[in-house]
Amino acid sequence: MEPGLSIESGSAIRVAVLPVGGTIPPPRLREYAALVARHARVDLASLRTYYSEHQKSPFAHQPWETGCLRLKFVLGGCVPSPWEDFQSSRKVLAVIGICHLPSSPDLDRVAADFVDAARTYPSALARRCFAFCPRDAQMAGKKRDDIIMFPPSDQQSVELHMLTMIQDLAASLLMEFEKWVLRAESTGTILKTPLDSQSSLGSEEVIKAKKRRLGRAQKIIGDYCLLAGSPMDANAHYTTAIELARLTGDVFWHAGALEGSVCALVADRMGQSDPVLEDEVKYRYYTIIQLYRRATLQDNAQRVSPVSFELEAALKLARYLCRQELAKEVSDLLMGAADGAKALIDASDRLILYIEIARLFGTLGYKRKAAFFSRQVAQLYLQQDNAYAAMSAMQVLTMTTNAYHVQSRKTSKINHDSSKEPRASSSDSGKVHPQAIVSLFESQWSTLQMVVLREILMSSIRAADPLSSWSAAARLLRSFYPLITPAGQSGLASSLANSADKLPTGTRCADPCLPFIRDIVKRNPGKKEWWTGAGPSGPFIYTPFSKAGASSGTSKQEVSWIVGEPVQVMVELANPCSFDLVIESIYLSVHSGNFDAFPVSVSLPPNTSKLVLLSGIPTQVGPISIPGCIVHCFGVITEHLFKEVDCLLLGAAQGLVLSDPFRCCGSSKFKSVNFPSISVVPPLPLLVANVVGGDGSILLYEGEIRDVLITLTNAGTVPVEEANIALSGKNQDSVISIAHSTWKSALPIKPGGEVTFAVTLRAWHLSSADLEADGSRSPASSRRIAREGINPFLNIHYAGPANPENGDISLPPGRRLVVPLNICVVQGMRLVRARLLSMEIPARFTEAHLRPVSGKDDISTGNDTERTNINLLKIDPYKGSWGLCLLELELFNPTDVVFDVDVAVHSDDTNVDQRVISEGSAGDAACHKTRIDRDYSARVLIPLENFKLPVLDASFFVKESSSDEPLGSRAAAIAERNAKAELNASINNLISKIKVKWHSGRNSSGELNIKDAIQAALQASIMDILLPDPLTFSFKLAKNRIATNADSSKDSGNPSTHSSDGNVGPSTDNVLRCDDPISAHAMTHMEVQIRNNTKEIIQMNLSISCKDVAGDNCFDENSATVLWAGVLSDIHLEVPPLQEVVHPFSVYFLVPGDYSLQASSVIIDATDVLRARAKAESPDEPILCRGSPFHIRVVGTA
Repeated sequence: MEPGLSIESGSAIRVAVLPVGGTIPPPRLREYAALVARHARVDLASLRTYYSEHQKSPFAHQPWETGCLRLKFVLGGCVPSPWEDFQSSRKVLAVIGICHLPSSPDLDRVAADFVDAARTYPSALARRCFAFCPRDAQMAGKKRDDIIMFPPSDQQSVELHMLTMIQDLAASLLMEFEKWVLRAESTGTILKTPLDSQSSLGSEEVIKAKKRRLGRAQKIIGDYCLLAGSPMDANAHYTTAIELARLTGDVFWHAGALEGSVCALVADRMGQSDPVLEDEVKYRYYTIIQLYRRATLQDNAQRVSPVSFELEAALKLARYLCRQELAKEVSDLLMGAADGAKALIDASDRLILYIEIARLFGTLGYKRKAAFFSRQVAQLYLQQDNAYAAMSAMQVLTMTTNAYHVQSRKTSKINHDSSKEPRASSSDSGKVHPQAIVSLFESQWSTLQMVVLREILMSSIRAADPLSSWSAAARLLRSFYPLITPAGQSGLASSLANSADKLPTGTRCADPCLPFIRDIVKRNPGKKEWWTGAGPSGPFIYTPFSKAGASSGTSKQEVSWIVGEPVQVMVELANPCSFDLVIESIYLSVHSGNFDAFPVSVSLPPNTSKLVLLSGIPTQVGPISIPGCIVHCFGVITEHLFKEVDCLLLGAAQGLVLSDPFRCCGSSKFKSVNFPSISVVPPLPLLVANVVGGDGSILLYEGEIRDVLITLTNAGTVPVEEANIALSGKNQDSVISIAHSTWKSALPIKPGGEVTFAVTLRAWHLSSADLEADGSRSPASSRRIAREGINPFLNIHYAGPANPENGDISLPPGRRLVVPLNICVVQGMRLVRARLLSMEIPARFTEAHLRPVSGKDDISTGNDTERTNINLLKIDPYKGSWGLCLLELELFNPTDVVFDVDVAVHSDDTNVDQRVISEGSAGDAACHKTRIDRDYSARVLIPLENFKLPVLDASFFVKESSSDEPLGSRAAAIAERNAKAELNASINNLISKIKVKWHSGRNSSGELNIKDAIQAALQASIMDILLPDPLTFSFKLAKNRIATNADSSKDSGNPSTHSSDGNVGPSTDNVLRCDDPISAHAMTHMEVQIRNNTKEIIQMNLSISCKDVAGDNCFDENSATVLWAGVLSDIHLEVPPLQEVVHPFSVYFLVPGDYSLQASSVIIDATDVLRARAKAESPDEPILCRGSPFHIRVVGTA
């Protein structure tokens, strides 16, 4: 069999191209051979200059205008075929010698060598010897007819000279063909094949041979007509030969003549696509295959079998039909030919058959079938025990790696570059899909892939190619380490080492071995924000004054590095094999040339992974691409790409890959990371931040306020011209203020300069979960480390001066420095509980406790000296402090420092702190501060007297009072919602007025969070605290009896007079005081003042009582100790809304001592609001209002 045959092969003239003379350098030989092979087609029209017709041409239908001669140049010649008489295209009909005269100065020897070389081809009809690059002496010598000189000249002249010589050769061949055909027609010829040479010489065989001679001669004449470029003449002779062969039963030659007729038919319509022609070719070739098969069956006893012609016919038809539309038919032809390989005796014929089948399957797009038959070719090569056969096997197996997805990275790069060209159709079954990188490790092909790589390894070792063997071993170990035993892994490691020993130092290979490398994160050393997170200004660098949203269109991160500043990239290495891996050096791979990488050496024990920091310094401005790392391991330098490992890990996550090497080594789960786009910018300023006092956690107690000093130092070579400080992170409200004026006044910060500014911090309040976490620890072992993720950050954006370029000012990139404020909040002063006291113990309050701080309402019109040190007693002799509410706060100090506590109560119109009475100091003087030592507690009391609302409004009871309205009443719903909102606002206002502040040391202060505790303590009694009584009562001495009587005379029907005083609270003028005694046995004129705190008129019956220290009624008629003038019981009064009435009376004390006056009234026709305030259970229940008892001291007369 012959390789590369097609239907048109029968019309090609075989020309042997032989190097003669001395040794020709290989580049020169390739150049000369390409110069000759460029003229494989010679038009008949160009031969008329060299053609001379000696007698009438036998080619009657020669197409001189459109025809051509096809030359098939065979470099190095070929072995003469025993089937030359059967197919003339197998003959070597011309010989061309190539000589490089600088290597062969002796022309006679060159001529002799050419004659000797051409003698091996007796069938050659024309001979030419081309000599290139002759010297001047050789050109000046006697002209020789047997050697054609090609003097040195330009390429175009040499090509024109070669074209002339090839045309002359073609004309000579055409004339020789004419002579041969004329001689064969006149004298006949004897034609034999290997089949005839094996037949017996019996009389029947001799007679049969004579009958067949004429038909065979017509077939050979047709071959020469076809070689001469006259298909019509060839077809006429083939038709005659077919008829004669059919008559004589010459099946083999019948098939040959029919095959020649198809070649003539195709050659006559060269370049035309005709379905009718295609059907005719298919029909004839299927007949040819059947005829060859019959000839094989007839001659199966012969030692030489013609089965190869049957297989060649099938291959020719398959090559003719080879396209996607006829893929099924072509595949059937090729598989049938593959089945016939068993009948081939010669191994070289099987080799050629498998090569042709693999080529056609590859052309068809069936990559895996092509790879299968290529492996059959490699197996036949490996059966030969020589290095050249092993090298051929290695090359063939290398071509199959693409189909099995175990190709070398070098091959894949070439394929990737070629795949960038636009494809004609996307339905090609052999195209490479986007997941081709993942399919490198398809588990369902693992066994076959390992076999292919092992065969490549064995063939490369036999071929003495250490680089190929290293590459195969590396791919085998890297891709299939989970399926290889530890002994096998060690064997591959030894193979890698042995191959590296045979390679020069510094040899590079495109295929990486171990370890597996993935990039983790990029960072700059010495900077806190080394993580590539989702910061608002990017991970490292931002551009100041850029338009908002300019970078929102891209999802890829952009990172800028600065010239001259070291940078680091963190990578993870994994060794999933069972042997120690020693990496001689590893460094970042940068192809842009503006980065100096620093190599490091690493040792990885078996089945381990390690994080490694790879560093370098950018050297020039421009973009930087870091596709992976350069690794020097096992004696060879390779490049490991991050993208390939990412695809590998993605395949492992999807179950397409055998194993995840990092998970095998105990590393974390794969997380996809987008590699940022890196660019290098010119030098920039570099700020370094330090917290004065140390960079550790800032320990603050809950609510503590403290100033922290931060120092910024410019460690760069460019001054800082502009800067801005902003907050980010959580708990930003813990930063009260930043001394912006301090650092702004220091601008510009020159290289080496520094500025210190203050940041005021306030500790937040710990949650219940934090308190529970710290509850099990002692105060000495409390948490002193700041929790991650809860601290605020100072984002310092700064930039250098503008750079003038070509008259324009360009703004350089800015930088971002993140200063974490590591605040550690621990529990300080603790509020144990807050409760509303039931006043069973008498209490005394100074004037300052009960008066409004604003001072708008004076409690007396007397002189200041009298009221400064006089205490007002508001005491029930039997029930303690009657009508006064106190809030008790119990505080505990669990820390190791001393706290000074101030409890402040703010009024609505002032920020002045009110004094507070401590439970431990209920004496005459108020305690301004309460000091609480370590592990001690203290209680503080807060009077709630001044927190009552001024008016008892019906809106607070809208829910109860409007219960008779329809449920869907919109007005009722709005009123109820407004009432609730007003009540909640009043409650919040009450709680916000109470502040518990503490101080510790010189500059440590804070505020205790008591809002929730107070709200819980006052929840049950909040209405009683906030809502005023409907009526309030007060007693006072009459200033002027005459004036009082005059006022009373205005209304003779009512002994009481109305007051137009608009004060919110009751008037406190001439309040009876303990140090202002009343004389006995004297008439004392007094008044009782009743105020209506509602918006409705109240009618009531007023009664006034007086009791002594024993609690007996002093107005008892039987044993009265106090005489009176006026009405003291069942006094009917009507009080207008939000106004006061005064009822005068006089008393005369008979016995000195302590007395208490008390006013009470029964409200007539009480409204729903009054009943709701009194919490009446039935509508008939009387509503009683009673005022506070007022103490009177009566002294005797001298």
